[in-house]
Amino acid sequence: MKTFHTFDAPLRLNLLILFTAGLAFWSSIAAFLPTLPLYIDDLGANKQEIGMVMGSFAIGLLLFRPMLGRLADQYGRKLLLLIGTIVAAIAPFGYLTFRSIPLLILVRVFHGVSLAAFTTGYSALVADLAPLKSRGEIISYMSLAAPVGLAIGPALGGYLQATTGYGILFLLSAELAFVAFLGAIQIINPPVETQELTQSNNSKFWQILISPRVRVPAAVMFLVGFALGAVHTFVPLFIKSTQVNLNIGLFFTVAAISSFCLRIFVGQASDRLGRGLFISFGILAYTVALLLLWQANSTSIFLLAGIVEGLGGGTVISMITTMMTDRSLPQERGRIFAICIAGFDLGLAIAAPILGYVAEQVGYGNMFGYGAGLTFLALLIFLTQSNKDLSNSLSFALGRGEDNYSLNK
Repeated sequence: MKTFHTFDAPLRLNLLILFTAGLAFWSSIAAFLPTLPLYIDDLGANKQEIGMVMGSFAIGLLLFRPMLGRLADQYGRKLLLLIGTIVAAIAPFGYLTFRSIPLLILVRVFHGVSLAAFTTGYSALVADLAPLKSRGEIISYMSLAAPVGLAIGPALGGYLQATTGYGILFLLSAELAFVAFLGAIQIINPPVETQELTQSNNSKFWQILISPRVRVPAAVMFLVGFALGAVHTFVPLFIKSTQVNLNIGLFFTVAAISSFCLRIFVGQASDRLGRGLFISFGILAYTVALLLLWQANSTSIFLLAGIVEGLGGGTVISMITTMMTDRSLPQERGRIFAICIAGFDLGLAIAAPILGYVAEQVGYGNMFGYGAGLTFLALLIFLTQSNKDLSNSLSFALGRGEDNYSLNK
């Protein structure tokens, strides 16, 4: 944290307001993690319908994130923060109003736009503000808004759902998003880059996606998103089905605490040791967490799985974000982030309905076992394809070599 004291006062204030807005936003979003599947279940939906509603959140992410990435590069990151917080403040009223599955799917798609906008704008703005020499450290610290919000939101959401019902829960979520909106208004947006665009940074969606610097991170994010979609959608129902005496929100809370503790150290370490080592560790942690869920039948195993899942969450997304910052120019950064994270969105979008069907056939436990296979595949891809050839990929992924695609060499 000493790094922040080297910044001038306006930059410190800007980062503080941005972090506070991020914390309120993530608390709003996370309040639904342990509660919305139960809400849809209470409405009489089956496993596949629950998966369809939950997974449709990522459809909003997937459809709108590329367009929002272009907006971030053209008009500044603050616009996306405002869009994201406004949508997040409106969406909870849709859950209160509509109770049919098709309409809930539409509300969930709309809600997904909030995450697409806010996370793209937030990540790009932090990357713009972070000095090169401490980039990993600053991005990691600022990304703590997510795990802290993911600790507060589920615990608060689970408590309100159990004590006061869904109505108060949805209203609180809307209020938290509105607080984030008030914070976003105060943020000072750096000027949008106006450098003349070259052929490389004026590339279209597919040109960026298939480029060597982007396609492997996007594929890894897809597989991780697919597996993580199973966790976020079906862990509450799995815990309920096992009749284990555990507050469902605690699973997400311990995961967030674990993620928080790791992120404090990972960012600074990645500035010295490189991003690849920590991305590999994070993917491995996700694999182990899913294997634990595969065999979970007690409170201790569920909580251990949550802790290990948090270790993955504390490294993979923030380190891939940092790596893509290293690999991009400021005037293309919004699009690069949007396209890379679109892989994660696609995984989330198709995971819930597909794995909902799988859960119907083989049960929740075996479904998590299949998810572990997907994250292990992601690890193999990263170890062998993350750089220009196999040797360089292994060196980078194990922290023993530089990133060949970095623009900061």
